Amino acid sequence: MRIRSKPKVDFEVNQISKQINAKQKEITAKRKAKEPADDLIAEKTALDQSKAKTEKEAADAREAVRIKAAGVGNLVYKDVPVSLTEDDNKIIRTWHPDGPNGQVQQRTDILPHHEVLMRLDAIDMDRGSKIAGHRGYFLINDGLDLNQALISYGLDFLRKRGYKKVQTPFFMRKEYMAKTAQLEQFDEELYKVVEGGPDEEDKYLIATSEQPISAFHAGEWFESPKEQLPIKYAGYSTCFRKEAGSSGKDTWGIFRVHQFEKVEQFLITSPTESWAAFENMVANSEEFYQSLGIPYQLVAIVSGALNLAASQKYDLEAWFPFQGAHKELVSTSNCTDYQSRRLEVRHGLKKGGEERKQYVHMLNGTLCATERAMCCIVENWQTPEGLKIPPPLIPYMQGRDFIPFSKELPKNLQRKKV
Repeated sequence: MRIRSKPKVDFEVNQISKQINAKQKEITAKRKAKEPADDLIAEKTALDQSKAKTEKEAADAREAVRIKAAGVGNLVYKDVPVSLTEDDNKIIRTWHPDGPNGQVQQRTDILPHHEVLMRLDAIDMDRGSKIAGHRGYFLINDGLDLNQALISYGLDFLRKRGYKKVQTPFFMRKEYMAKTAQLEQFDEELYKVVEGGPDEEDKYLIATSEQPISAFHAGEWFESPKEQLPIKYAGYSTCFRKEAGSSGKDTWGIFRVHQFEKVEQFLITSPTESWAAFENMVANSEEFYQSLGIPYQLVAIVSGALNLAASQKYDLEAWFPFQGAHKELVSTSNCTDYQSRRLEVRHGLKKGGEERKQYVHMLNGTLCATERAMCCIVENWQTPEGLKIPPPLIPYMQGRDFIPFSKELPKNLQRKKV
């Protein structure tokens, strides 16, 4: 597609408009004189069509450029490991509740997380999949209590650290989703909300509260960044993901599902403060899981595995003892000004002669995807008789520190790793 510059297209459209106006005057004069104007009307119609065609070609070309530009990722930070394979992810540090000498070990004498939840009568996957389809589930009694406890503890944890709590809408207009989500997410991750009327605009269910929070200040300008920034949001929402690219992965239990709750860290900072803010967000996540007694490793993600928005990303991978594997519970990313440029979120007063706009930096990080965190907690805190409650969650569990098993596993249950 030939892409012409905006000034050139505008000039061409303006010239055609002048010709249209001139033809219209001639037509008016002919009609006043009661003379035939069929030839002039035909010429004006042709000019109208030419103008519409030129404007459409220009709009199509600009949209093609926008789509191409949307596929260009952020600048990768200097400390990111350079590789195309996640086998080269770099372990930054590890933590174990037994101290620096503590070692994680696979255990085959315990239950996997989905079996713990089944014995607690905390989930119903069979009825969930019958009613909601693949990966559907019901949380029941203690399962619901544990989920709510993690939500409340996570929000309180961030509030005490200066975060402003916010519950977001569950869906977004396409106009704003397109500015914060990546193109492949529309196919692999996002559910489209279909409404009846032909004039209804497209909306999409959110995959994370990061998406609506990133657009919360769209089009705004922080003129006094020293006083107004940073802004720290503790986002809470239900999240919806198609998981189209995860077929056959983590298929048992509620570790990877289409609907889940999540408490999110989201920061808006000045460009000079974002990397210190990134380290602080990572530290918050580590402190949260340390308080729950969960062994983990902190991993720097390689350049080839970064999404387009992230300049750097750390994952916190928690230990699942039955599976003998670390699994990702937290992703924290500094997106620098990648999102704010699309959303036009700026900072500072424009100085005379300054040509470049100054954009804020945006950072996001999971604190707790509660269903996934619940899987990790029950696998690590189980006993032969039931489930011990991590101390920070006891106040949110009506003071209970232990939940006994209440049912046996089905006799035909096949033991599989999740």
